[in-house]
Amino acid sequence: METQPNNLNTFKILMVIKGVFNLLAALLFAGYGFFVSMIFTNINQGELENAPFDVGTFLGVFSGIGFVVMLVFAILTFMAAKYLGETRKHTFITVVSILNCFTGILGILLGIFTLIEINKPHVKPLFNKNPA
Repeated sequence: METQPNNLNTFKILMVIKGVFNLLAALLFAGYGFFVSMIFTNINQGELENAPFDVGTFLGVFSGIGFVVMLVFAILTFMAAKYLGETRKHTFITVVSILNCFTGILGILLGIFTLIEINKPHVKPLFNKNPA
């Protein structure tokens, strides 16, 4: 019986690239938090003393949460890429593909096309041959 071609290796490479983009977004959040908190630290000594809350702290917490979320997305995407290459953990790849749909247009495209590929009738049995 001849094996039908699949695009799992292509999606593995695309997942790695998406993971790198997620890491860059995490660095963007970290840099944003660092520089904005530096700016508001200098400004806070003057006219913002009567503000109801500290804007620098708010933006620092916001960027910290963004950093952690993007770092988690990057780690999950790298793990999904690894499992795609090994053709195992079908459910994990499905969940990460759905989560990638929340990360912009590149994530939407990657998530949808990965879901389509791993649920094809000739690809799904490949995951059953390699149990976790």
